Amino acid sequence: MNWHAYTERMATVASTLFRLDRGYVAVEGPEAADFLERMLSNEVASLEAGEARQALLLTPKGRIVAPLRAVRESADRFLLITEAELADVVAAALTRARFAAKCEIEVKSYRGYLQLGSGQGIGNDDYGVEAYESWGEDDRSAAAASELEPMRIEAGTPVWGNELDDSVLPAEAGLDETHISFTKGCYPGQEPVARLHHRGHPNRGLRVLELDNAQPGDELVYEDKVVGRITSAVPGRALGYVRREVPENARLHLSPKRP
Repeated sequence: MNWHAYTERMATVASTLFRLDRGYVAVEGPEAADFLERMLSNEVASLEAGEARQALLLTPKGRIVAPLRAVRESADRFLLITEAELADVVAAALTRARFAAKCEIEVKSYRGYLQLGSGQGIGNDDYGVEAYESWGEDDRSAAAASELEPMRIEAGTPVWGNELDDSVLPAEAGLDETHISFTKGCYPGQEPVARLHHRGHPNRGLRVLELDNAQPGDELVYEDKVVGRITSAVPGRALGYVRREVPENARLHLSPKRP
């Protein structure tokens, strides 16, 4: 990691407020905690009011429906924070699975913000530095989320539409380390996720790469073989999936994406 370049980027954005493109789903009712505990990949029933935990909503085959943060706002109310385009998807999936559970599910029209450094809200480590995420109805003056992209890539944080979609296994993106509990009760997708964790390994993994002129979709070549592809890129840095057998210090080359 080029720490000088990283420090320079931090100096230009420190103590700045950024707008986040988020979607919000409220789950409220006397059985909200039990319901979400059965539906999400991480433990949420143990959260205290004001605490948050990353989790996944998965298909029965262990594919990702949505990455999210579950925030416990009170004993009977949770707020699920996900990507803007996934809020309706999350709400629909939960509603289909609710059956007789005593809770209400509703998409909320909040605006999301990220404060680098000290701030109010819940901690957010997606950018490799101290930061706090908040939300509300007020429209605040804030910089565009796109300005955070170099820090996100440097931190190796996957996002929906780039590194994540319904074809990606959680372990390929490293989400088994941050979004999944292997000791909690059952949830959709638990069996394939646990089987891969305990008995196997993914064939590829997400890596932070030092590359110039990379573009999303470019193929990664090692010893004349295509071993991966770029998913996100900024000048000098990229994120990409690389096959597991490729050494961490391997010198990779780009094969530009053809039109």
